[in-house]
Amino acid sequence: MVQLLFFYFALVVIGLGLRIVTAKNPVHSVLLMLVLFFHMAGLYLLLNAEFLAAVQVIVYAGAILVLYLFVLFLVNLREEVKISPFISKGKWLGIVGAVVLFLTFLRGVINFSLGPHGQYTIEKIQQITHTKAMGEAIYTTYILPFEIAGIILLVAVIGGLAMAKREK
Repeated sequence: MVQLLFFYFALVVIGLGLRIVTAKNPVHSVLLMLVLFFHMAGLYLLLNAEFLAAVQVIVYAGAILVLYLFVLFLVNLREEVKISPFISKGKWLGIVGAVVLFLTFLRGVINFSLGPHGQYTIEKIQQITHTKAMGEAIYTTYILPFEIAGIILLVAVIGGLAMAKREK
């Protein structure tokens, strides 16, 4: 039963990802992305990562999706629809990019091998809980990448505010 649910969530996530990219209406894309985020949370629940499922719903389905909606409200969609899309001009470039991306993915799958086991066994994680294990890993072993990601996000927010600022 768990495998059946996993395959359901995985197939729906893949299908929704493709549908989000191909949807003509950006508002429909955002609503489909909401459904995708909830299915991702379902995948996390099946993998016993309750904390990640909660973060997926709170951060992505809550905050990030609202950010996307604000961007849609700021962009003049009627003007954007009138502009001829560059996709038809660069069709072959897109196909070549997709083939290269697929071959890269295939190479990664073929060359995949399990790495060394970490310090957290299943028993240890069950003893100290998922959230504490993740917090210890992030704030000790991976503190530098975590801080760099925070700085990149801060720069992105400042850049977005600067771009959204209107001239008087």
